[in-house]
Amino acid sequence: MADIATREAYGRALVDLGREYDFYVLSADLADSVKVDYFRNAYPERYVECGIAEENMIGVAAGIASTGTPAFASSYAMFTAGRAYEQIRNSVAYPNLPVIIGASHAGVSVGEDGATHQCCEDIALMRVIPGMTVFSPCDAIEATQVTKAALLAGSPVYIRLSRPASPAVNTDSYVFEPGKGVVLCDGDDVAIFATGLMVWQALEARRLLAERGISAAVINIHTIKPIDSALIERYAARVKQLFTVEEHSVIGGLGSAVCEVLCATHPARLTMIGINDRFGLSGTSSGLLSYFGLTASSIADKISASLES
Repeated sequence: MADIATREAYGRALVDLGREYDFYVLSADLADSVKVDYFRNAYPERYVECGIAEENMIGVAAGIASTGTPAFASSYAMFTAGRAYEQIRNSVAYPNLPVIIGASHAGVSVGEDGATHQCCEDIALMRVIPGMTVFSPCDAIEATQVTKAALLAGSPVYIRLSRPASPAVNTDSYVFEPGKGVVLCDGDDVAIFATGLMVWQALEARRLLAERGISAAVINIHTIKPIDSALIERYAARVKQLFTVEEHSVIGGLGSAVCEVLCATHPARLTMIGINDRFGLSGTSSGLLSYFGLTASSIADKISASLES
């Protein structure tokens, strides 16, 4: 299967779902970039262009959702989670409306647009909002199913999507289950909990670690909230050390969510691999992932060093 970006899969899924379900799709002058132009072209009567005004887009989506019809509001992660935070909190989450936020271009893999457009804080911002579900699909297959699950949730959902194409982690037989982490590979020494683009990198890191005699489990945490506490506890009791890998700040993201589970139920040693309290840079997607230590080789090196310390 060809590499496909999760934003691409999201856009295609909306078109397919539009044949069976009644909902609206909104954008903020970025329809082509976030791939909702497919829906705009297929169902123009159910598409709303809001212009460069994410706050207004969320307000309009909330108004539509208040009638009982779900609405997808799509833009860059920086402009939804960041610019429209108050509207998401007060107009969507507080009244518990079926608004789905399709947040594309998350993390440093946005690339050349630089720090102003590279949102590495969105998971932290969204998961703290009461009642908000947070999904972070690892590939196109998962993103397609995540989009449908978000539509059927009947409550606020944030979907974190990526700009670059990513290899397929799952097969066509995969079935997405909200809130349930997926054990992609088991292992006895360490457990790597990864999300989004980092799942593929974690799988590659596992292969490198195996060459060093380290047996690593790789778990796809596609649902950051509600997180799969039972699965985290299970591995905390089994392996020597836990690791989280995310294209997000280590403050408030997947690592923090896993830490919260461990502190409450099963204290264990955890190392968080992600963006270390800093802004991004301008560069290619692959170059930035390498610079920030989010490639398979860097992940494997960090795990090996941690085990030796």
